[in-house]
Amino acid sequence: MKTLLASLAAFTALTAAASAADLPRRAAPPPIFTPIPVFTWTGAYFGINAGYAFDASSNSTSSFGIPAAFATTGTATANFSQRNQEGFSGGGQVGYNYQFTPGSGVVVGIEADAQYLDFGRSRNNALITGGQLAQGLYVTDPRGLSSLDFFGTVRGRIGYAFDRVLVYGTGGFAYGSGSADRSFGGFAGNDSFRTGYAVGGGMEYALPVDSFLNFFRSSAVTVKVEGLYVNIDRNTRNQGAFVINAASNVPVAYSAIGRRDDEFAVVRAGLNYKFGSY
Repeated sequence: MKTLLASLAAFTALTAAASAADLPRRAAPPPIFTPIPVFTWTGAYFGINAGYAFDASSNSTSSFGIPAAFATTGTATANFSQRNQEGFSGGGQVGYNYQFTPGSGVVVGIEADAQYLDFGRSRNNALITGGQLAQGLYVTDPRGLSSLDFFGTVRGRIGYAFDRVLVYGTGGFAYGSGSADRSFGGFAGNDSFRTGYAVGGGMEYALPVDSFLNFFRSSAVTVKVEGLYVNIDRNTRNQGAFVINAASNVPVAYSAIGRRDDEFAVVRAGLNYKFGSY
């Protein structure tokens, strides 16, 4: 009897184990998926830039004959070279971009910048050939690139984004002025404010949000390399070179050489802080 009961208990246990094995297993919970935001260039930004500016004009030299009354020997000629007009450029910019499709796609925007320029003041001076200038006089041409202290632009931008890389072209309004646009004894040496245009292009890359450069907790920090051609038009009013009395800083002779534009190129690197969409 005991043997029969033990056999029945063992059979029952085996049957229960087999039935439990046939039951469907409890499904594991699905993994939690957190989507990564798609980067977009849409948003406002501000930043700084620094670079190098150099002469891009087609005019290599200009000259005028100094009146005989102001030359001690021969027929003196003042020659103004446009070569080696180059120097530092730096400033800041603000702008806004709009990207039509996040990730990769067309980006349009507008940007305004203001730049300091240093072409070197001594480059306004002339090389005297064929004679000698009278003592106490000097010759200057305030029209050269050396006369520019600053320039700025307001430009449109259009480009294509490959995720965090943006390639773009740009163009628009340009202006400039400088301290060398002063008067010599009440005679205007140059127009104090000049306007023109700027065109160029560049490439910009958005760094990760946690970049060590993100001091302002912006949605992105971007770095860019950009090239611009700037043409600031000069009209013909009071355009020319002066023979100046060094003691009184008053012009004693003037020669209207004619119209000449300020044309220069700028190659610069920049850093932007973008605010807005990721």
